[in-house]
Amino acid sequence: MSTTPTRASGDGYARGRAARERLIDEATKAFAETGYHGASLRDIAARAGMTHAGLKHHFGTKTELMMAVLLHRDEVDSRDVEADFDAGLDWIEAIIRLAERNSTRRPLVELFAVLSAEAGSPHHPAHLHFAHRYRRTLSEATQAFSDAITDGRVRPEIDPAVAGRNWVALMDGLQVQWLLTVDGPPEQRVDMAAHLRASLDSMRPSD
Repeated sequence: MSTTPTRASGDGYARGRAARERLIDEATKAFAETGYHGASLRDIAARAGMTHAGLKHHFGTKTELMMAVLLHRDEVDSRDVEADFDAGLDWIEAIIRLAERNSTRRPLVELFAVLSAEAGSPHHPAHLHFAHRYRRTLSEATQAFSDAITDGRVRPEIDPAVAGRNWVALMDGLQVQWLLTVDGPPEQRVDMAAHLRASLDSMRPSD
């Protein structure tokens, strides 16, 4: 018996994948606008051009959909950072590049700012996701500054653990400040990448 997929089944898979991507895109906007608790599955389904039952076929619960959205966001960031690694950039420089790219991806920045704040509650369904993400990012930042000190790119008296924690706080805080200024006059808009660069420059050895 042939196991080669029929064209019909292939078309069905493609349509299903497109529907999931549409739902994730619209859910990203909905969660960014109103948070997890304020978002409605029926509203997300309508925005994606499908029925509530159609959405439930792909994502059984709102938590499942939210986690798919967060996974997609992390995959976008990881893909870009890995490409920068392949191009020879270290972690610190890759994060600065990521900040530059995020200034063109407002829905993803809004999503992170809103859900990470909500997830401070231990009862929030994304609490563990953000707690694990924070610990991983802090570990990566600490190691990156330790490597930079060893390589002579950062002054030896800098504590890599303190620098790493400060950078994680700076990255997250700059995203909030950017969101609060991005619609204002150009001279008042926060340049996330520039502030990260200035922070790094302040830790470099003097000539």
